[in-house]
Amino acid sequence: VDAVGFTERDLVVQGLLGAAAAAERQRHQPQHEWLAAFAAELGTDPPTSAEVDAVLGLAGVAAHASERTAAPVACWLAARAGRSASDALELARRLSGPPAARP
Repeated sequence: VDAVGFTERDLVVQGLLGAAAAAERQRHQPQHEWLAAFAAELGTDPPTSAEVDAVLGLAGVAAHASERTAAPVACWLAARAGRSASDALELARRLSGPPAARP
């Protein structure tokens, strides 16, 4: 047992988990690179960091206000409606708030 209370087995397991996580990161392309390539294939510009944050926020609100599968569909609906991610996030927050806050 080391000074923090980990056994040798704990350290080996953590090392293996750390190695697995590192291998997983190497296997997947970083988010910004994949999104840039996908945007190019779609014939559009990649999202800004603020846009990514807003889309992820919208997905989070939708997933917590309903079923998790509502998240990607909410993002698709916002795009289909021609709304920005930040506008859609504001609408989703209002819709997901207490009934008194709803329009």
